[in-house]
Amino acid sequence: MKYIDEAIIHTIAGKGGDGVASFRREKFIPKGGPSGGDGGRGGSIFAIADRNINTLVDYRFAHTHRAKKGENGRGSDCYGKGADDIILRMPVGTVITNTNTGEVIADLKQNEQKVLLAKGGKGGLGNLHFKSSINRTPRQFTLGEPGEEFDLKLELKVLADVGLLGMPNAGKSTLIRAVSAARPKVADYPFTTLHPNLGLVRVDQNRSFVMADIPGLIEGAAEGAGLGHRFLKHLTRTRLLLHIVDVAPLDENVDPVREAKAIVNELSQYDESLYQKPRWLVLNKVDLLPEDEREKTCKKFVRSLGWKGETFIVSALAGEGCKELTYAIMNYLEQEAGIANREPVPTDEHHPES
Repeated sequence: MKYIDEAIIHTIAGKGGDGVASFRREKFIPKGGPSGGDGGRGGSIFAIADRNINTLVDYRFAHTHRAKKGENGRGSDCYGKGADDIILRMPVGTVITNTNTGEVIADLKQNEQKVLLAKGGKGGLGNLHFKSSINRTPRQFTLGEPGEEFDLKLELKVLADVGLLGMPNAGKSTLIRAVSAARPKVADYPFTTLHPNLGLVRVDQNRSFVMADIPGLIEGAAEGAGLGHRFLKHLTRTRLLLHIVDVAPLDENVDPVREAKAIVNELSQYDESLYQKPRWLVLNKVDLLPEDEREKTCKKFVRSLGWKGETFIVSALAGEGCKELTYAIMNYLEQEAGIANREPVPTDEHHPES
């Protein structure tokens, strides 16, 4: 299925049915009085979050969603039937915004969360409501109210605990494959990843977190270069960012330090709040370095980058260091949430000294 993370829709709730002016006509009751019933309410339009949906492709071409009008009232005190509501199922993480006012109508963060998008009109009143001691034969009735009508923007922002960022071919997809059941495409050419991938990382039976991989960034991404700029918004909800760096590029003209600094600069230009998120450095593909040079190369990289935060050395392809990384992430997320650690991080050293 094609991945679509934005769409514009037009919602039109149903008009309420009209009330009616009617009088009872029964044998032996020549003046039976008013008997006009009310109109039924118009159908409303709701959005429901569905964790089994991961794209807005259903709304890319189906722009207009119109609910039916309520039935008109009838004589003999009969009320019109209300119209059925319309339910629009959307991925968890969808933000719904009124395009005319910019107001956020809803943020679907939980599965089965239900939100009213457009309310159906009320049904009109029949003439039985207008009967009084001085008006025994009322001929007044009211029309049904129109339903609400809006132009809405749907924007999907994936919900994940940890987000991966880095240059194309830094090994983000390989890492998420190594630590979760997600199976994104992996190949030896840039932009293999074309849309965000989510993977559930299970540390033990009752401890897990969600990791998100987005297409690789390149310099100028904040201004629209490459693919990653379209998906940076998916990292805004994460609690921790992992900056994946290829420390053993096959191209001798590639400078990993320069590329790492370029990624940090793109974050700053795109969104200051995203730039300020907790971020760890993950040095990947160390299996391509001679074993006796790994530690020296990683220390040199950290010094050149001027990095002072958390640093991990891994080989996603070989699985080296991945377990230590996932345990550290789990403990960090639990500490941030105020949950006591139930199992310590493995004691393997993962910080290259600068």
